[in-house]
Amino acid sequence: MRILVVSDSHGSRFDFFDAVEREPSAEYIYFLGDGYREYDEILCMYGDKKGCVGVGGNCDFGCTLPARDIRTIEGYRVYATHGYVERVKYGIYDLEYAARQEKCDIVLFGHTHEKLNTYRDGVYLFNPGSLRDGFYGVVDITDKGVICIHKNLNTY
Repeated sequence: MRILVVSDSHGSRFDFFDAVEREPSAEYIYFLGDGYREYDEILCMYGDKKGCVGVGGNCDFGCTLPARDIRTIEGYRVYATHGYVERVKYGIYDLEYAARQEKCDIVLFGHTHEKLNTYRDGVYLFNPGSLRDGFYGVVDITDKGVICIHKNLNTY
């Protein structure tokens, strides 16, 4: 199963559509905040074809999306957040702690605009970077495990 992970679009609606179209096998689209208007458009276009999960970011004024989402996909608990509540700009300790408290295996977050892909004691921590800068990611859940991959709209 492939999950498309997008964060911090900040008005880059065509880049959001481009990322979705580049990953036709993605069964889920995770939006990690700061650009909920673009996410609403994606939801309208693809919501009946793919699982769409969105969380609100610190720049999503008036947004009704939750600050975090926790669900199980293919046997893995996925913790999704923008990251401002967990203060990720100052480090990922609070984020990792919160995810471990919820017994999550995969943590998806944004806010810093910086890509991160790490694995710590059974937990995958993945930040796709900012879509506004051309970055997004995919998470592949296979029978052999989890693979997190950074992608760039500016490369083919």
